[in-house]
Amino acid sequence: MPNIKSAIKRVKVTQTKTLRNKRIKSDLRTAIKKFEAALMENDVEKAKALYPIVTKKLDMAAAKGTIHKNAASRKKAKLALRLNAASGK
Repeated sequence: MPNIKSAIKRVKVTQTKTLRNKRIKSDLRTAIKKFEAALMENDVEKAKALYPIVTKKLDMAAAKGTIHKNAASRKKAKLALRLNAASGK
């Protein structure tokens, strides 16, 4: 356990940021799973409705630094390819 005041604060800040990152990642994973479930059920309309939600969550996670911006871009592109393949484009 830290004794120095600044070290105590760093521990508190790290705990707060860890909780925020866990919440953001959990929401992101849930949104992606819903999107993928819609694709598995061949429900293209539902997947098209969920895609903007997933991309927004990815962008927000990248903006907060939870995931890297290139990782967010890569995931969006991969999901878009799957959506386009399912919709027959």
